[in-house]
Parts: sequence; structure tokens; C-alpha cells
Amino acid sequence: MRPSHRLRRRTVLLGAAAGTGALALGVSSGTGPAEAATTFVKGADISWMAQMEAHGYVWRDKNGVQTDLFTILKQYGIGAVSLRTWVNPSSDPANGHCSLDETAALAVRCRNAGLQVLLGFHFGDTWNSVGVQNPPAAWAAMSYSAMLQAMYDYVYHAMNVFKYNNVTPAWVKIGNETNSGICKPTGSISKPAQMTGLLMAAHDMVKQVFPATPTLVHLAQPQNLASVQNFLNAYKANGGQWDITGLSSYAQGGNVPGVLANMQTIQSQYGKPVMQVEYGGPLNKPAQVRDSLKAFITGLKGFGGLGTFYWEPEGYAPFTTYGSSAWDPATKRPTAALDGFL
Repeated sequence: MRPSHRLRRRTVLLGAAAGTGALALGVSSGTGPAEAATTFVKGADISWMAQMEAHGYVWRDKNGVQTDLFTILKQYGIGAVSLRTWVNPSSDPANGHCSLDETAALAVRCRNAGLQVLLGFHFGDTWNSVGVQNPPAAWAAMSYSAMLQAMYDYVYHAMNVFKYNNVTPAWVKIGNETNSGICKPTGSISKPAQMTGLLMAAHDMVKQVFPATPTLVHLAQPQNLASVQNFLNAYKANGGQWDITGLSSYAQGGNVPGVLANMQTIQSQYGKPVMQVEYGGPLNKPAQVRDSLKAFITGLKGFGGLGTFYWEPEGYAPFTTYGSSAWDPATKRPTAALDGFL
């Protein structure tokens, strides 16, 4: 099954329309997947950036000088960004936006700043995570076959929007913390063939538009090795394909070595390199977070892991009360946590 001719035509028309607006920026495709595979990746998810800017938030460097966020991140050796996208999000500043067009516009800015882009599909209208996997509202009542076609069409269109804007994703994450499946109940892990079918529709459309871009499946809580193995065994047994195993871990201090050991086991068992696509720690314990980040980077490099992404380090109160960022809300400067990248 492939995207309908109607969808292909719609993609071209939307791309043409975008060409007159914010998305028609630049012509360079930036650093591509080949380069992405050769160097340990230091990255950050900054999906809140555009909405923070829209609400007047700014960032200062470690010396207190108001500076472009991309410039500050690069001072810490960060060379890649992770951007999430939702299907039909609300207008809520922190829990909405991240529509496809908004995400593509931010990806263009990242590319123009010389940063690689990891695009992450949540396959929902807002947060999906290890405990929540709700389909987009528009898909919820669909049969499996209809949802499968919707997935083909959606990802094919998304990849063509990126292609039209001359952004080649360095990596694409098909789902977010999908231990229990996606678009539940249709794509629940208890229905492994359907779960795999939906994920493979996404995988195939990434490869159709960007054949060299690696795909990631993304699992949370590698401290619970059985949970990760349960998903990967079911996905593999039903014909699932992927290039990199993405893992979330916010482990700190003495918990880091055990998580690293499990990450190494996952890499060895399934023959796919791992990437830590989410990391963070308590805002009020920056030295601990810094040292744990260093430990993850050292450990991952030691067994051939591909990289580490800090999750939304730029977020600070009152835009968000999320407690694991790396920016001081009082000074608007990065905390010592980001020194773990140096």
C-alpha cells in the first residue's frame, strides 16, 4: 500500500503554497545522514523554542549576554536538535503547536544555523509517551486498514514538506516511547501485527522520500530491560525494520552504570546502534546532572552508541514548570548541567 495519487498531488500543492511564506527559506540541505553517522552526536530537543520566542522569552549565555539560542547551544558542542511534531495540535503554548508546518519552519532555522535535525513523530495531537499512546482524534474511529492508509499519507506528506523546504532529516523517529505500541488500541503491542504494520508504514514513507535517512524506534525506561525487549521482539517478529534504537533515560548518579549496561545489551542483542534521544535531570541539582551526562556520554562512546540528546534544556518557568531543564529562570543563563557536553 502506498500513498494515494490524491495525496501526492496535495503534497505538491501545499509545498507550492508554503513557498510564498515562512517555509521558503534557504536552499541548502545542510548536513545529511552520511555525516550524522560518523561522529558522536550531542543534541538537544528544543521544540518549545518558537513558542517561547512568541511569548517574549529570551536566553542569555553563561556570561549573561542575551544571545541567539542556537549560538549558545553550539558553544556547548551541541550539533543537533530534536523536534517533535503532532498531527492536529491545539494552540496551547506548551502542550500544543508543533504542527507539521511549524516544525518544518523551525527545522529550516536549525539547518540554517548548521545544526542537524532529528524529526520525531508522536502520531497524536499532543504528548504521547511510555504511559500514553493516543491516536490523533481524526484517526481514532478508523478501522486498522483506514488508519494504515492515514499513516502512509501523513508520513509521506510530512517527508515531502521537509524535502520541499530543502531540509534532509539526519534521523526520523517513528513514534515516541512506544513500549506499549502506538495509536492504541488499534496499534497496541497486544496486537503486534497491526502495531508493526503502522510503524512500517511510517518507516517505508521515510525511506521512500529520504532513502539514506536512518529511522529510529523509540523506547523508554531502559532500566526495565524486559519492557524494551518485549517491544523489540514483537516488532522484529512481525517484520519490523529500523536502523537505530532510540532510548530515553533520565538516570542520575549511581543509577547510570546499570542503565548503560542495559543499553549495551540492547545494542548487542538486536544488532542496531543505540542513541539516547532523551536525557535530563533536576533543575536544582545541576552538578549532579552534569556529571551524569558526562557518564552517559563516556559510557555510550565506549560501546559504540551514537549520541545523547538533552530534552528541552531551554525551557524555563513560567513558560513551563517542567523541572528537568537546564536554564535558570532567574538569570536566564544555562546551568552547569550543560557543561556535561564539554
